[in-house]
Amino acid sequence: MTTTKPILTLEHLGMTFPGHPVFNDLNLTVAPGEFWSIVGENGVGKTTLMRTILHQLRPTTGTVTYDPSLRIGYVPQFRNIDSEYPLTIRDFIGLNLTGWKLPWLSRSERSRVMKILAQTGLEKIASRPIGQASGGEKQKAYLAQALVENPNLLILDESTASLDPVTKTELLDLVRELNRELQLTVLFVTHDIPLARKYSQQYLMLTPAGTEQGPIAELTDQKVWRGERV
Repeated sequence: MTTTKPILTLEHLGMTFPGHPVFNDLNLTVAPGEFWSIVGENGVGKTTLMRTILHQLRPTTGTVTYDPSLRIGYVPQFRNIDSEYPLTIRDFIGLNLTGWKLPWLSRSERSRVMKILAQTGLEKIASRPIGQASGGEKQKAYLAQALVENPNLLILDESTASLDPVTKTELLDLVRELNRELQLTVLFVTHDIPLARKYSQQYLMLTPAGTEQGPIAELTDQKVWRGERV
């Protein structure tokens, strides 16, 4: 019998800021291809947890273990881009390949960008300045920018929070398709419990009293509203 090696393991993880414990003894094992929703009320440490996974914060206690093959793509919460922002959607996506170091992409990099534009449904508006794109188009561009580096773990950090219901569904339908077809592992940070139930397989709920996790079917309304509002 073969076993799947975890892509990410958190063991006895704790984070304390001066005078403010955030979470303690948090354990999580994420296997390749899983779709997790990370839920919890404001202030319980969801963003802190994501920043720890992204190497932006060092935990106070515990360990974070990554599979050597781990490549993380990150999609932030909606950020307003000025209407005069000069880059096209195509060039904006390409920034994750070159940053500001080069004014051009290699042939293989251009091919990668075109593939991602097609996957995310942005190829018809690739030449549009991103500052003139709609909110949903901008979020798709953020997703495309995260995908262009071929990650095997995608973190969606409240990335649907400012979108209308139709656009939320479009974005998450695409993510679920990539999850299923490419075995892309997903951590979806959200306050939207119906979305979590619709798209994810498992959940991790952070509360002031601790953490709870399990199959998404076990995330009942009773748990959500039992003083653990999300």
